[in-house]
Amino acid sequence: MPSSARLRIRVIPILTALLGGLGVGGCDRRQQAPPAAPVAEVAVVTVQTQPLVLTTALPGRTSPYRIAEIRPQVNGLILKRLFAEGSDVQAGQELYQIDPAPFQAVLDNAKAALGRAEASLPALRLRAYRFKEALAAKAVSQQDFDDADAALKQAEADAQYWKATVETARINLGYARVISPISGRIGTSTVTDGAIVTAYQPMPLATIQQLDPIYVDVPQSTSDLLRLQHRLKEKSLNHDGTDQNKVRLILEDGTPYPLEGTLQFRDISVDPTTSSVILRAVFPNPDGVLLPGMFVRGVAEEGVNGQAILIPQQAVSRDPKGNPVALVVETGGKVGQRRLSLDRAIGDQWLVSSGLASGDRVIVEGMQKVRPGAEVKVVPFDDGRKQGTEPGKAAQPAAK
Repeated sequence: MPSSARLRIRVIPILTALLGGLGVGGCDRRQQAPPAAPVAEVAVVTVQTQPLVLTTALPGRTSPYRIAEIRPQVNGLILKRLFAEGSDVQAGQELYQIDPAPFQAVLDNAKAALGRAEASLPALRLRAYRFKEALAAKAVSQQDFDDADAALKQAEADAQYWKATVETARINLGYARVISPISGRIGTSTVTDGAIVTAYQPMPLATIQQLDPIYVDVPQSTSDLLRLQHRLKEKSLNHDGTDQNKVRLILEDGTPYPLEGTLQFRDISVDPTTSSVILRAVFPNPDGVLLPGMFVRGVAEEGVNGQAILIPQQAVSRDPKGNPVALVVETGGKVGQRRLSLDRAIGDQWLVSSGLASGDRVIVEGMQKVRPGAEVKVVPFDDGRKQGTEPGKAAQPAAK
């Protein structure tokens, strides 16, 4: 038998066995069902409504309660400065001494002239009285009496004039002592000893600012003001249990100011460049921590939202249009999607205006592994603290 024939005889059984094995294996794979996909596990928080005091944090600046620019009221030479720059001064304290010699001389001259005018009055009064009696007896003419009476009245007018001159000279002499009109902290002096000053000059000698108490002016946009009024009108906010006149303060370094202030007034005019109104609060400042011009944040209470819904910020994502959405586990363990309306951020949570209701289970962790309609396994979310508002956190406005 040829070698090629023998080779074919050997190869055919081997190929038959291999093809048979492949056929059986293929049948076995077609008969086996694919393994079921594992159910994704997600962590959820159960939404609960709660009363929440809403606050608004607004940037502002401090300004002195009272400010006085010290200017001389008479011309003269500064003899001495009587205060330490940067110190606290009291109302009525002498700050500068202007040379009083010229004003003392004017006062003495006016007193002498007054004395001379008053010295002639008794004689003129007696003369006018005698002429009046003589006129009744027809002993003097009417003209003589009129001249005596006119001389008396002129002397009395001169005496009144010199009395006013004496008082003016006394006032100017008093102005030689430059007195502090208010209590507060005085700044740098713009003049030194020996300087010549003029009455009511444009440049002040020094400036005094009263810092206790102190004003804090914060601008509030008209849109925020209208939003607050709208929410109060809808009764989604109420003022029960809150003091609308109390204001807290956050300093530049983020630390809270220990003393509360009182809201004094809200301006009635809108700034056309910023579309805002000014809120002015008064804060006690006994230790001088607050200085004029400091940047601060005022935290004012708006009211109480009795049905507030808070969820962790990580539970909120955005759809392709930028709208805030959240995934929830609906009845039956399937995932659903809710479109939300957010009010503001409070700490690390969102205050939800609409889109969720009490009892909804919001997915906080595992959102990347699921899609709406998928079945999930639910476990409670634990962030290490009780859900709610963190104390001391100011409410910040959020984009709708």
